[in-house]
Amino acid sequence: MSSPWIQALRSVALNVPDLALAERFYTEVWHLQVAARTNSSLYLRGSGADHHLLALHQAPGTPTLRLVTLRARSASALPAIGAATLAAGGVVARAAGPADDPAGGQSVLLRDADGRRFEVVFGDARHRDADMAVTSTTDQPTRLAHVVLNSANVARTQAFFERALGFTQADRTRIMAFLNCDADHHSLALADADNAALNHIAFVMPTLDGVMRGGGRMQDAGHPVQWGPGRHGPGNNAFNYFLDPFGIVIEYTAEIEQIDASYRVGGPSDWTWPPGRVDQWGLSAPPSAALKAAQRAILFAPDA
Repeated sequence: MSSPWIQALRSVALNVPDLALAERFYTEVWHLQVAARTNSSLYLRGSGADHHLLALHQAPGTPTLRLVTLRARSASALPAIGAATLAAGGVVARAAGPADDPAGGQSVLLRDADGRRFEVVFGDARHRDADMAVTSTTDQPTRLAHVVLNSANVARTQAFFERALGFTQADRTRIMAFLNCDADHHSLALADADNAALNHIAFVMPTLDGVMRGGGRMQDAGHPVQWGPGRHGPGNNAFNYFLDPFGIVIEYTAEIEQIDASYRVGGPSDWTWPPGRVDQWGLSAPPSAALKAAQRAILFAPDA
């Protein structure tokens, strides 16, 4: 089910009003590390090889989603994606050329029909000191799992990802479409909503124990669990959801289902729970009101 062009989700870029606060939270509490910085930007990595998972840019006002970056399978995929984007009704905002962040490489910048910005990069720097050792106390994110975006027209947005980037649908529930590009069940998902906000960003923890330890650490730091712990249906991943200091929804997750061409795509009738249950385990309360509000509050930056 993999995309012919997209290898993986690499990173997400956000505009935040207080870069110093963001650095304290994402390094001391969320357990990322500084990979690079400029006077107005911060690039944060996990324990894996990706140069950075999160780019934070100083900007006044409310937080916004700047762009989502995907990694291409080859250099030749970049012009192919540009052509496919135009055919799918999108815009090539910047043709394939040198990337403009510290990870380097070549990239192409796209906009979909709703103006959302997506970057596809190839040849970006990787860390040689990636630490894949897993212990019972490991609670540092390794990489991004997925990004979920709201859409007022999921069918149109999904068609763009399929035609422009080669994603395929892994599952469809009553409220969300899950899109696949590699062995992970989904790297992007689209939530049925009345706006085009960032729904949430999910970070992979190396183990279920890491998800739980991370949850305890967040709670100790004054960031209580807003939904979880639980185990999702589509993707079969364990989860804990939180709000960062700016109201951005972030998730610790682990044990993401790995799929291939033999996976049977499910529909809404395949993903139903008994009354009062919101996940496979049936232990978690429903998402908090604060989480639900935050899932529609972080809009795409109009320009960046």
